[in-house]
Amino acid sequence: MKYIYWFLGLVIALVGAVYVVAFTSFGNGLIKPIVEAKIQEQTKLPSTLERFSLSMSHIDILLVLNKNNTVALKGEYSPFSQALNLKYKVDLKELKTLKPLTSMELQDSFMTEGTIKGDSTLLDVKGSSDVAKSNTNYSVTLKEFNPSKIIAKVENLDLPALLHMLQQKEYASAKVNLDLNFNSIAAHNLDGDVLLVTKDGKLNTAVMKKDFNITIPKTDFSMNLDAKLKGDDIDYKYTLLSNLAKITSSGNVKPEPLALDLVYGVDVKELAVLKPLTNADVRGPLHLNGTVKGNKAKLVVDGKSDIAASKTTFVANLADFAPKTVQLDIKGLKLQKLLYMIKQPHYADGNFDMHADITNADPKHLKGVVTTKIRQGVLDSKFITKEYKFKSRMPKTTFASDTTTHIKNNIADTQLTLASTLANLYIQSAKFNLKDASLKSDYRVKVPDLDKLYFATERHLKGSFEANGDIVKAKDLDITMHSNIAQGAVDAKLHNDDLHADLKGLQTLDILDMLIYPKVLKSNITATLDYNLAASQGNFVGKITDGLFTRNAVLDLTKQYAKIDLYKQRFGGDVSAKINKEKILASLDLRSNTSSIVTKNTYIDSKKQYIDSVIAIVANKHPLTIKLKGDINKPKISIDAKDLLKKEASKAVTKELQKHLSKDVGNLLKGLF
Repeated sequence: MKYIYWFLGLVIALVGAVYVVAFTSFGNGLIKPIVEAKIQEQTKLPSTLERFSLSMSHIDILLVLNKNNTVALKGEYSPFSQALNLKYKVDLKELKTLKPLTSMELQDSFMTEGTIKGDSTLLDVKGSSDVAKSNTNYSVTLKEFNPSKIIAKVENLDLPALLHMLQQKEYASAKVNLDLNFNSIAAHNLDGDVLLVTKDGKLNTAVMKKDFNITIPKTDFSMNLDAKLKGDDIDYKYTLLSNLAKITSSGNVKPEPLALDLVYGVDVKELAVLKPLTNADVRGPLHLNGTVKGNKAKLVVDGKSDIAASKTTFVANLADFAPKTVQLDIKGLKLQKLLYMIKQPHYADGNFDMHADITNADPKHLKGVVTTKIRQGVLDSKFITKEYKFKSRMPKTTFASDTTTHIKNNIADTQLTLASTLANLYIQSAKFNLKDASLKSDYRVKVPDLDKLYFATERHLKGSFEANGDIVKAKDLDITMHSNIAQGAVDAKLHNDDLHADLKGLQTLDILDMLIYPKVLKSNITATLDYNLAASQGNFVGKITDGLFTRNAVLDLTKQYAKIDLYKQRFGGDVSAKINKEKILASLDLRSNTSSIVTKNTYIDSKKQYIDSVIAIVANKHPLTIKLKGDINKPKISIDAKDLLKKEASKAVTKELQKHLSKDVGNLLKGLF
């Protein structure tokens, strides 16, 4: 029996010790430093318990986290029934000093106070707060310390104050109201609704200009979100209204596992204001609407738009939110509106259609077919003439094009037909490597009427022109060209800025006819041209064979006074030129069995249309020297024909000779150079 007494005595002693330690001022004094140390460890702040009073029915605690930041808890409780009736107050006057606790930089102040009532099975927390200058009231019900019901009402929260608290710039100002009413927040058993209303919103144009360098007109906005949560479903309606854009969305969302069934709409009056978000330097309006349906494994996004006055539709299939397939149709897009949208000059008007069927949208394994058409295209001749400083206005030019592009293994292989009133371009296969941006392409170009290029060539031309070749662009640029022209052939190759051309068997009569020059010489010419495009310098070296002159005043007078018919003689020889931008030094050495026509270092300035030349003609040992200087079209001509005219020494004859030569020598030079 005495052991029972000893045991009861021990229990009573232990209970008494616990009581003394836990519920008396003496015991509180022993526990206080232990609790403080634990709080300091958890908060990483120099926290102190300014008040710590715990009795069998009462608690009174004042925790000083650091200077100007306190947490107070006071009220009654029962350790046996675990019932609580407490008041609390969290008064944080210097949020910026609480970074070790909050793990983020905050500033300004925050205060909330309220009551905690109930027991361990059911607790009700009710309180109020002034967060971001708002009038906030909330009620939280906890079952076994887990939140089960939440009701909150936030009125007139000040958006600039909230941004300032979060150390964000004041990009906008607004008043925000929030109503939360959840009867259950248990997973898969949600029951409640959310109403978020933002009013009196204004964008801060000064901050937007400073941070993003975009000028935004005065912009007011409002926002409304109405969401109802039931079980695993969230039904919502969202609207953002402003004088610049309207964004709407509504539908059903299942968070876990994610499933979406919603519609959306975007109506933007000026895309430039979205640059901070999209990083796209575009402008103009955008109207877009569509649907989003599916889950994380398979999501289908479709939409339609009137971008650049078009009828545009698309369907994208996504897996794990990454695009897998895409179909896009664009009909009737206006080129002029697209150029405006992407901030390009008004080069052309026209209607653009496109169909894209991307069967694999993975950037590493892109695959699909893209076709495009341009109809009723018209180049802006006035703008292009001014932009490229043409001396003559570009003629009205219409155009149309068709392309088909097959994409596979990072190669986009394009077939192109471009037809215009200036020229036609055909490409059978232009292979563009999407990985390294290299290009390999064939081409064929046809100019039906060369004279329509006068605005660019500043020279009237006659006839047509065709050429074909290949283009290779990787580290270097290489372009080849072949053309059958003037009954001969031209083969050229451009390597970066260096051009080399071989002219084989060209007939001078055909060349002179193309240049609309007098047909003074019928011959065959073979030559080479080496020219650097960047430096505008090069050399031309050629050989003329089997040359026969056509009737002209120079040879008529030579025949009359030298008593030799040069029309029957066949000339051959060398022609060369050194080119330095607009300055040309040309030489010609033509010889027959008995005669010669020679000029060395004839100076021609194509820009100033200036010539300085001495032409020496020897007809059957009779010399004739002609000097030209000045305007290439009307040069000053001096003639030395003493030996030729020694038998007919007459001023009248010399005057007559000069009269004819002034025209025909100019034509002769044009024909030869």
